[in-house]
Amino acid sequence: MGNGYTSKGLTGLSEKIFLDRYALKEADTSKAQVGDTVLVLTKDDPKFPAKEVGEIISREGNKVKVLTRSGETVESAVEKLTLNREKSPEEMWDRLAGAMASVESTPEKRAEWTEKFKYVLNDWKLVPGGRIAAGADASDELTLFNCYVIPSPKDSRGGIMNTLTEMTEIMSRGGGVGINLSSLRPRRAIVKGVNGSSSGAVSWGGLFSYTTGLIEQGGSRRGALMLMINDWHPDLVDFITVKSTMGQITNANLSVCVSNGFMQAVKEDKDWDLVFPDTTDPEYDEKWDGNLDAWKAMGKAVKPYRTVRARDVWHTIIESAWKSAEPGVVFLEYYNQMSNSWYFNPIICTNPCGEQGLPAWGVCNLSAVNLSKFYDAEKHDVDWEDLGKVVRYSTRFLDNVIDKTPYHFEENRANQQNERRVGLGSMGLAELMIKLQIRYGSPESLEFLDKLYGFMAREAYLASAEIAAEKGSFQAFDADLFLQSGFMNNMTRVYPEVGAAIRQHGMRNVTVITQAPTGSTGTMVGTSTGIEPYFAFEYFRQSRLGFDKQYVPIAQEWKDANPGQELPDYFVTSMTLTAEDHIRVQAAIQTWVDSSISKTANCPSDFTVEETKRLYELAFDLGCKGVTIYRDGSRDVQVLSTGSGSGAADEKKEEKQQEVAPVAVAAEAVKEEDSLTQLSGKLAVNVDAKTEQVFDRQYKRRPQILRGATYKVNTPFGMAYITINDMNGTPSEIFLNVGKAGSDVFAMSEALGRVCSLFLRYGDHGDKVKLLVKHLKGIGGSGAIGFGNNRVESIADAVAKALEQHEEVMSEPDDARNYVTATSEVVEAPPTPAAAPSSSAHEHEHDGAAGVASKDLCPSCGSASLVNSEGCKNCVNCGYSRCS
Repeated sequence: MGNGYTSKGLTGLSEKIFLDRYALKEADTSKAQVGDTVLVLTKDDPKFPAKEVGEIISREGNKVKVLTRSGETVESAVEKLTLNREKSPEEMWDRLAGAMASVESTPEKRAEWTEKFKYVLNDWKLVPGGRIAAGADASDELTLFNCYVIPSPKDSRGGIMNTLTEMTEIMSRGGGVGINLSSLRPRRAIVKGVNGSSSGAVSWGGLFSYTTGLIEQGGSRRGALMLMINDWHPDLVDFITVKSTMGQITNANLSVCVSNGFMQAVKEDKDWDLVFPDTTDPEYDEKWDGNLDAWKAMGKAVKPYRTVRARDVWHTIIESAWKSAEPGVVFLEYYNQMSNSWYFNPIICTNPCGEQGLPAWGVCNLSAVNLSKFYDAEKHDVDWEDLGKVVRYSTRFLDNVIDKTPYHFEENRANQQNERRVGLGSMGLAELMIKLQIRYGSPESLEFLDKLYGFMAREAYLASAEIAAEKGSFQAFDADLFLQSGFMNNMTRVYPEVGAAIRQHGMRNVTVITQAPTGSTGTMVGTSTGIEPYFAFEYFRQSRLGFDKQYVPIAQEWKDANPGQELPDYFVTSMTLTAEDHIRVQAAIQTWVDSSISKTANCPSDFTVEETKRLYELAFDLGCKGVTIYRDGSRDVQVLSTGSGSGAADEKKEEKQQEVAPVAVAAEAVKEEDSLTQLSGKLAVNVDAKTEQVFDRQYKRRPQILRGATYKVNTPFGMAYITINDMNGTPSEIFLNVGKAGSDVFAMSEALGRVCSLFLRYGDHGDKVKLLVKHLKGIGGSGAIGFGNNRVESIADAVAKALEQHEEVMSEPDDARNYVTATSEVVEAPPTPAAAPSSSAHEHEHDGAAGVASKDLCPSCGSASLVNSEGCKNCVNCGYSRCS
């Protein structure tokens, strides 16, 4: 694979991620000298920059030459280099071990735990969360916490601005933020102070989203935001459907907080009241904080806004998730019933990836045990003894982070000292299961997962109780109340020794376990990320040596040992599993997670809305605290497909497969099918003379003047002016004008018009207009505009609607005279020869494509290699990761 950690150090993408994200940086790059290993900017693009690892081979003044790992020589100004103090993971491990041991009380303890922390960090047995790895002893400004939830905004302009300030401060220092918008009065509610009405909770969510998009964290990632709303809020439906309006909320993940009562109303087909506190209450400004139950408990009035059918709202959530993978659902009432902090600090929201539910001002720090390191080959089993040792040491490592990190808000410090929340998770699960020859998602795997994660939870809780005996329990600890939580009831039933230890010694941390995504760190280490299966085992990678098929290391090793054979059935990928398999695995692991899980249930493109509904309800019934699905093809920019369906989404992404030319794509042969696909593939390839002659005979050259009509269509990207010109009574040319010249939208629109024109003027086969409408109509993007028949999903969908309207307009002579225009080609140039037919296809089944799924364009490197997994987006090319 060319990536990972070997005895000689990091290689490939792993090295780049380490140096860019986690190694300690040298602030003064003027110190760079010949022989230094650096990151050099090879593509100085504000939107899609690219960096490569290399060695300085010469320097003159502030100009250097860098020989990159790929063999390219790059000239750069010295100030554009990234110069690292740490060149190897060993140096980082020493820094982290010393930093976390430094909070111990005596020199002897500091020396003891420095060595013990080195033991767990060595060889990536424990992989610290990104904030810890990048920030420990690096700066007093950088937080070591990954997850933050700030209080719901006070329902006033000043309160909203305070929340905006808090969010900005946290994000700028590397933390992801969750905000529950339920405290804000609904749209059109009266605002007496200004004698007007409110714009609503969703509109203020747009403000938080916009600001998030402006924040860069250390120059390598954008801020991450989760927005939530409770199921009783009058703006609930607006929130669910907000992303269908392009541009309102684009930089946040969305989830609906669903109660047990709402789910009961769905099952029994009952009505559901959407309500909000009486804003005229004299204590409203002082006491309303978004907690409706607390408001009612004070005897305060609640105003009903409208009554809806619960199933209708539920269907709207399901349909939106089916279309665009959002919103997710968090079963918040159940979450609080299971929460160890139920008696003093209610959970109000989660962090951006959804794995960490938190109270107001709550924080959590994360790290992952690398399970792939605990396979005992001699016994063909887990090395339980070493795993237990690493879990116990890692629990103390995370507890020490609480005392090591800087705090930028006193409220965060007070809350974390009160509950000392930590989140130990895992990565490498899929790799471990392959080594054990256990098929992920099988009944056997569910038994194994129960044993594995139960063991880890037991060891972590015993370790926390042991630390409490030495250092004291978290301040809000009450043994009787703590042991009454839903999670602890299950824990002490299976492991009574845990309950006995807690009663005897106390508990250092209110929560200990979190299953977070590990996109960047898992890729750096070279193992499967989080608790997810591998995304794919084989792919193509473009390098200076060519375009070569490569494998995930464990798959490559098996192939090398078994030449010519197919991978066994226990080598599964996220798309070979059924969606139910994903949910059942999540539920099995959730049993032993006191916080929550970042997990995506991947579904094929032909997964129906009804199947999605059953999946969400299965997650609730099995005790999951939340659920997120990703249906293949449900996002706009696609490159790959499972080939399991033949809808517009499948057709579109197959057309994109050759057009985008990604750096890393899944290995999949695609059949030739219809002419549209053949002509909309690669446009910049060499064709032989015979192909040119065939094209020349079938291509209809454009006369000097054509007549047609221009249609004005509102699209998610702005107003489109679509000109359709006819030749011999049928459309033969399309021009699109969308966006400003120089923008990506403008360029893609022009390209779409050219390809459509090329298709319409090539050959005599079939009704090409209907075929073109069929392939373009209904292509969906990240948003839509309009309703009913006027709903426009994308620019491509707008073209399809204009073509349909054009047929009607031009078939009526009287109407046609009112709309017709003429365009003239002043100089008729011969057309550019068509490309050779691409190997893209429509309406067909791929053979063996089950391991392939859709990808988006990466905002860091620009390649089509951004995959949805673990509730986040992770780039398999450059290691970029984000959770919004």
